[in-house]
Amino acid sequence: MKHFKTTFLICLLITLNNFAQKTPYFTNGQDPKPTEKKWVKVKNMSDEFKGSKLNHKKWQDNPIGNDWNWDGRAPALFRAENVVVKDGKMNVTVSKLDKVVRKKGKTFTHQGAIVRSLYPGKVGWYFETKMKANATVMSSTFWLMSKYDCEKKEELDIQECVGRLTEKTHSWAKNWDGIFHSNAIHRKTNCHPKSERDQKMVYTPTKNHERFYVYGAWWKSPTEILCFLDGEYKYTLNPTVEWDMPAFLQMAIETYDWNPLPDDGGLVESGTWEQRTTQYDWVRTWKLK
Repeated sequence: MKHFKTTFLICLLITLNNFAQKTPYFTNGQDPKPTEKKWVKVKNMSDEFKGSKLNHKKWQDNPIGNDWNWDGRAPALFRAENVVVKDGKMNVTVSKLDKVVRKKGKTFTHQGAIVRSLYPGKVGWYFETKMKANATVMSSTFWLMSKYDCEKKEELDIQECVGRLTEKTHSWAKNWDGIFHSNAIHRKTNCHPKSERDQKMVYTPTKNHERFYVYGAWWKSPTEILCFLDGEYKYTLNPTVEWDMPAFLQMAIETYDWNPLPDDGGLVESGTWEQRTTQYDWVRTWKLK
């Protein structure tokens, strides 16, 4: 009887896992899709990270290339070597550089990474990830960015947080280690000299680094973006301009001037691997059919 119960539970878990991969992660009654539609996975923007290497047919871990030219905000340099797929997760680990790097007038003393999708998302799609933030002052993020266009450059931060605060943290960011925070930004360009945004946030039940959370956003229309935490609707962003440019997923682990490194480097230098690592269990993208 005990063997039967164990076998049954294993089969049930496998069934539930397979079901979860066939539909987005929503709690009961929270799925916003029209009743006549169904969700279909966008395979080239989804990944369960089951192998031992990053799938370079889907993702780019080199910060420079494919019309991207941002390799980190000083003092943390983006380096592909910090992205490792193992144990069914994509892991991005931060640390101190072996040697100081100076380039383009910037000085880099530490390192993180950025992973970008090779294919763009579109209006009407749903984007989600199961992510556990690192516990350092550096960020853990999941967002979308359009490529440069002078008239319209758009960014959607589905989730942006940090793992730790210090006495150096700016006063407005005193809760950013336990937050679900989203931004719809019309970025500043030569043709559009002023940045505009709509942003909203709620607090998470624990610090972001204490457990995995599922962060998601339905790009419902050019004027509505519905944001979900652990499968529950939390708020809607209404961009100041029509958010309709093809946009690429971004997962950046970076430093901020409003939450700077401690003088001794903090956990970025002294933390365990887990404390210094942002873990992505999976990334999934869906479209309606």
